[in-house]
Amino acid sequence: MILCGDYNICHKPIDIHNPKSNANTSGFLPEEREWMEQFIQSGFIDSFRHFNQEPHQYSWWSYRAGSRGKNLGWRIDYNLVANHLEKHLKRAVILPDAMHSDHCPVLLEIEF
Repeated sequence: MILCGDYNICHKPIDIHNPKSNANTSGFLPEEREWMEQFIQSGFIDSFRHFNQEPHQYSWWSYRAGSRGKNLGWRIDYNLVANHLEKHLKRAVILPDAMHSDHCPVLLEIEF
């Protein structure tokens, strides 16, 4: 099973441009982040973080204050992959240059 979509939750501090000032903001609340952690621990892999631990990798930016141009974003779009598919994961990347909305695509490449 692969669950793809906009979860509207930044899982960890690395997933948001300013975790301290957003500590009480919906999408980064402790209870939301805990739910996300429990969901992943129930048998899923965060495919992007499986391959990439670098900061400042986001999939959504507000239309306000030139956030995208300044890379003041949030990583809220996920491709969560069932643990048993780990050996089939080949690559996962965020494509920030795709400018079709306030989100950008998150590519997951698998091979069977």
